Amino acid sequence: MSEARAPSLVVLAAGMGSRYGGMKQFAEVGPPPDGATLMEYSLYDARRAGFGDAVFVIRPDMMDAFRGFARRFERHLPWRVAVQRLEDLPPGFTVPPDRAKPWGTGQAVLAAEAEVQGPFAVLNADDFYGAAAFRALAEFLTGTAASARATYGIVGYRLRETLSEAGAVNRGVCRLGPDGWLAHIDEVLEIRRAVDGGYDGQGSAGQVRLDGDALVSMNLWGFTESVFDLLRGSFGEFLRGGNLATREFLLPTLIQTAIERNSIRVRVLDPGSHWFGITYPADRTHVEATLRRLVARGEYPERLWA
Repeated sequence: MSEARAPSLVVLAAGMGSRYGGMKQFAEVGPPPDGATLMEYSLYDARRAGFGDAVFVIRPDMMDAFRGFARRFERHLPWRVAVQRLEDLPPGFTVPPDRAKPWGTGQAVLAAEAEVQGPFAVLNADDFYGAAAFRALAEFLTGTAASARATYGIVGYRLRETLSEAGAVNRGVCRLGPDGWLAHIDEVLEIRRAVDGGYDGQGSAGQVRLDGDALVSMNLWGFTESVFDLLRGSFGEFLRGGNLATREFLLPTLIQTAIERNSIRVRVLDPGSHWFGITYPADRTHVEATLRRLVARGEYPERLWA
């Protein structure tokens, strides 16, 4: 019997960082001498957890910059790139003349299909997810590879630990069923701390009050290859929906639709991991200080790839 294939990473690295003001996926925020990026900390944690390789989804104009960046870790983790292009659409569809940016996270994952074999994780390039998250996801994917074809996973984080002091954030709030599977993922916008210590945001039906312990998605998913069938079908539905100048084809939305249709199930993993990231330029100071503390405690070496 052949040995099970180690799960892969699909790293969404094509973002333009509009609120940050630049390509924050390449921001060197770790302590000297190397100044590692948040993406490198995820690669380091994933490699320790048993992930075997990485596929980076990038824009066409990022190819040269990414090749230079990959020299930092390529001796330690095999990698490939997949290119997300605005014009990569199903037959019969064309890019609207007023569309300027890529189609969103759903299309980004679909762009990686040719480079993926076996179970894989999806994550943002500009977030820190924590070692516990990658261990939990690797264990889930290893156990899921031979199970029901439409069984996926998502890592949840406590809402209060995912906010920014610099401004409001958008989060997918996870509601679990009694069996621990994801029952609903609600996209809540403009979440802020309220003066009374609670948390307020804008849901589809207006203002909502949120619990700080609510589990939210930070776009760390576990999939089997069957998700590509779902993505292709859902992308066609999205494109037929109109208003294509600004709408985005987002993972939480298509996953929620599939849950409602009872065509998939999603396990919410709660390993108690801690997230941090850079949404606004002012977040960088907090990120740098947090990484210095983690290195000082011995959780990471000063030089990740020494």
